[in-house]
Amino acid sequence: MYKTIIEPRISETDGVGHINNTTVPIWFEAGRNRVFRLFTPEHTFDNWKLILLKMNVEYTSQIYFGKNAEVRTWVKRIGNTSFELYEELYQDNQVCAKGTVIYVNYNFKTQRSEPIPNHIRGELEKHLYDGDESLEE
Repeated sequence: MYKTIIEPRISETDGVGHINNTTVPIWFEAGRNRVFRLFTPEHTFDNWKLILLKMNVEYTSQIYFGKNAEVRTWVKRIGNTSFELYEELYQDNQVCAKGTVIYVNYNFKTQRSEPIPNHIRGELEKHLYDGDESLEE
C-alpha cells in the first residue's frame, strides 16, 4: 500500500466548513504520484504513459480543514495493458471517502495501449491488496 499525507488547505474548504467534494479526487491523484513515477520515472509529460479510463468516489464521512488526512492506495487488479487502484481517504482514523480508478498504459506517439512492462508489473504487485488491511467494498 502507498500512503500519502495530505494537509488540507483553506481554499479546499466549502461554505459549510467541509473539504469540498471536488477536492477528494485531487487528493486521491496525489496518492498516485509514486505509481505515476513507475511508468514515467522522469515525471515529465514528454514521455507520459498513463491515461485515466474510469474513476469513482464514494463519500462516507465529512472531511474538515485543520486535520491532516491520509490517502491509502492499493493495487486491486493488474491486466495486460491496464490496472485498477483502490483508494481510501482517512481523517481521524476513519474512512471518509473511497474509490477506484483504472489507468491504461498508453503510448501517445503511436496512439495505442501497450502491455505493462514486467519490471513495473513486479512493483505494482508489491502493493496488491492482501486482505489484512482495510478494503471496504
